[in-house]
Amino acid sequence: LGGLVRRMGHFDLAEDAVQEALIEAARRWRDDGIPDKPRGWLFTVAFRRLTDQLRSAQARQRREQSVVMRDPSPHLVADAADEVADGGDDSLTLLFLCCHPSLSAASQIALTLRAVGGLTTAEIARAFFVPEATMGQRISRAKQRIREADLAFRMPTADERAERLAAVLQVLYLVFNEGHTATAGDALQRRDLADEAIRLTRMLWALLPQEREVAGLLALLLLTDSRRETRTAGDGALVPLAEQDRRRWDRGAIAEGVALVERCLGSGPVGAYQLQAAIAAVHAEAPTAEDTDWPQILALYELLVQQTDTPAVRLNRAIALTMVHGPDRGLAALEDTIERSDATGWYRFDAVRAHLLELSGDREGAVVAYEAAATGTLSQPEQRYLRMRAAAL
Repeated sequence: LGGLVRRMGHFDLAEDAVQEALIEAARRWRDDGIPDKPRGWLFTVAFRRLTDQLRSAQARQRREQSVVMRDPSPHLVADAADEVADGGDDSLTLLFLCCHPSLSAASQIALTLRAVGGLTTAEIARAFFVPEATMGQRISRAKQRIREADLAFRMPTADERAERLAAVLQVLYLVFNEGHTATAGDALQRRDLADEAIRLTRMLWALLPQEREVAGLLALLLLTDSRRETRTAGDGALVPLAEQDRRRWDRGAIAEGVALVERCLGSGPVGAYQLQAAIAAVHAEAPTAEDTDWPQILALYELLVQQTDTPAVRLNRAIALTMVHGPDRGLAALEDTIERSDATGWYRFDAVRAHLLELSGDREGAVVAYEAAATGTLSQPEQRYLRMRAAAL
């Protein structure tokens, strides 16, 4: 998509052409086999689809002429396809384009999750707690805005990057979260999304090595992803953090993540991703669940609430409060979070309430909450785990 937009423009039409190329690949590669350069094949097919689309209506004649002037000969298409196939990567440029300040913050994130992260409209809607139709309209308006503004496909200047960086980081974090714990489907994780988020964050850190929040996000993703092999059992069942085999955690990813945390902390103002990475590092360095330094984690969450007061942060703070001061304190904090939240009905509220009620000895209340949480999630592994907990009680 990045390569096509860079050469042809027309962001919205280019995305449609790429989708059509992917559909064509799904049909043909099963029978014909995967081509030697699959990315180049996709680019070439998408280029042809886009060119045909631009030529199909007389109203687009002037735009067609500009395209022909830009890419007048077949060998340029072949060269571009080879560049894409050989690793030419416009992902960061596409990422920054989608986070252009002419778009609202919500539209920036939604469009980037769609175009760069590859999430469906339904998945993005669930991440924002809005109806799918509402999210579809938001993404369509963002594409229309890019088309009307005729935004240049180029890497932004230093000042422009600084203006867009917060949105870029949030998008990368949301893409990773969908890969780490899929919001729907029969698998707990979507490793392709998690890997892509880490890859793009590495590229961003290489571009901006002085940005501590970029280093903090990379550390957070590495430390969180280090547990991927232990988060499910052989039958696909969810394994909670406290029960995971820590000997199987990725020590290389942990070492890299901890080094990044140590590098960025103490060298200036501490941002939200650095704090979350520090929390992940405390978990990663504990040899057993019982050895976890919960007072330190709680102190970090208190700082994090001051930085970013979101329902997810407060939810995790309630768990830390429970581990330090007992379930009554945690439940009180949880109810306060639910009362002030705009994400009422989020299944994780019920899941955490169930866990805290179980710790407090209220088995009947925990069963009700576990069942409510299971009803609220579309993730089959999470559903099975929550109903298993209810049945066990």
